[in-house]
Amino acid sequence: MDDLEGLLKGHKIAFFSMEVGLTNDIPTYAGGLGILAGDTIRSSADLRLPLVAVTLISKKGFFRQELTPDGKQIEHPQEWDPSKYMKLLSAEVSVHIQGRAVKVKAWLYRLQSVTGGVVPVLFLDTDVEGNTPEDREITFFLYGGDQRYRVKQEVVLGIGGVRMLDALGFKIRKYHINEGHGSFLALELLHKHAMDTDKVHELCVFTTHTPVEAGHDKFNYDLVKEILDGTADINELKKFGGNDNLNMTLLALNLSNYVNGVAKQHRAVSQRMFAGYEIHAVTNGIHSYMWTGESYRKLYDKYLPGWANEPELLARVADGIPHEEIWQAHKEQKKALIDYVNELTHVGMTYDTFTLGFARRATEYKRARLLFSDLERLKKINKKGKFQMIFAGKAHPRDTQGKKLIEDLFGYAKKLLPDIKMVYLENYDINMATKLVTGVDVWLNTPLKPLEASGTSGMKAAHNGVLNFSVLDGWWVEGWIEGVTGWSIGPHPDEGLDIQEGYQKEVEDLYNKLEYVIIPMFYTRHDDWVRMMKKTIGKIAYYFNSHRMMRRYVTEAYL
Repeated sequence: MDDLEGLLKGHKIAFFSMEVGLTNDIPTYAGGLGILAGDTIRSSADLRLPLVAVTLISKKGFFRQELTPDGKQIEHPQEWDPSKYMKLLSAEVSVHIQGRAVKVKAWLYRLQSVTGGVVPVLFLDTDVEGNTPEDREITFFLYGGDQRYRVKQEVVLGIGGVRMLDALGFKIRKYHINEGHGSFLALELLHKHAMDTDKVHELCVFTTHTPVEAGHDKFNYDLVKEILDGTADINELKKFGGNDNLNMTLLALNLSNYVNGVAKQHRAVSQRMFAGYEIHAVTNGIHSYMWTGESYRKLYDKYLPGWANEPELLARVADGIPHEEIWQAHKEQKKALIDYVNELTHVGMTYDTFTLGFARRATEYKRARLLFSDLERLKKINKKGKFQMIFAGKAHPRDTQGKKLIEDLFGYAKKLLPDIKMVYLENYDINMATKLVTGVDVWLNTPLKPLEASGTSGMKAAHNGVLNFSVLDGWWVEGWIEGVTGWSIGPHPDEGLDIQEGYQKEVEDLYNKLEYVIIPMFYTRHDDWVRMMKKTIGKIAYYFNSHRMMRRYVTEAYL
């Protein structure tokens, strides 16, 4: 039975995502989208939801990042062996690419929860005997190659994924397209249901994650025609995917019954980008147990038994857990982080120094440079209250600006020495992220509004009593209560300032709050600081979790 016994019972929600982050050893994720997909699957297993996930095997991963002493990024393949973690199923389907029948097989990973729930995850693989060398490589690199390679991958994911589910005997109630990469599944469903658009519409749910225009996959129709090679009517495709280029987001929008953005602010931005479509908002969340550090897990177990599967219990943190125990748990996790950083870098960070954390994709709109707009001001702030900084993040291999950003941060670190200790850690991954969000004192986020769809790292930090200091964009618009759950940087998005004016206000706010509010409170008003830590857990962690997110999907999108 290919290890599928018990997994085929009843109707399922099929969750399609180009990337999925399950464990550090399975490098099939590049960033937030994949980590969110992993948390979606984990919560579905905990809640015993009837979900089956479909993704690509990405046998050479995204890439392993090496950084030179000057901050130059070097990319290495991240080879891994799927057979150590999952089982290759016997079923085989094919998709037509450039006139060839490309064989697709699937690896089965069973995500088992302590609650007894199991979510099967299917990793599609074209590295199959009988395929050409070129076709065997389609599922090698996550987001690798050119536009042609990308279209092939999306054909395998969307069309191959639907066919694999059918071949294995899964009965699907809804297909959840997690970002536009999986939109070809709707095309396959049209063919399967005799071009009945109403039927397909009822079957599909679509979550858009991208408020950046360039982030929506668009493919030239000549290229699409070449790849699909007569297996799809291009004129029909244009009805759903746009006239000029095939816009994968439009394809999903036009063939889905339920569409949502990943924060209330993102919904508003998406509504402006795609006028005329009804777009809902299901704000992202994170898997509470996964992203809570060991010391805090023990603390919550002691005072709030059952919190892991009922994160809303965290709202009671302020009532039940003594100040000194909250602080002790933080000290333990911070010590583990500082030891880890010092072991990697030998920079000599100290346990009692105020520590800022910033880790995310190295790309321009995340604006990691904002903090370094005035290095002399930073040194002046440091004289009043010492601080140290930990940065991490990968730049996409083709993002030259992102790579330059990392080099610039290395340059800032050198200029700030010996006054301020700053490190940029190489090869950011799940394990490193866990150490950072659980151990710093404040989590910094400085995106260019309105380009942060949601962001989830600040939610992870909040589960560990780490305070957020962030531009008001994405989820933080909803989680922010000034001086209670953390602090804002710059104006509210409703003020509608132009980019330059907004930038000036953000820089002023960033430095002023750091110098006059945040660092002084950390060093001189300990009880107030711990009180805020408890508020951030009680008012953020209880709500911004993937259990709440999945219950929303069930009641609003799946039923």
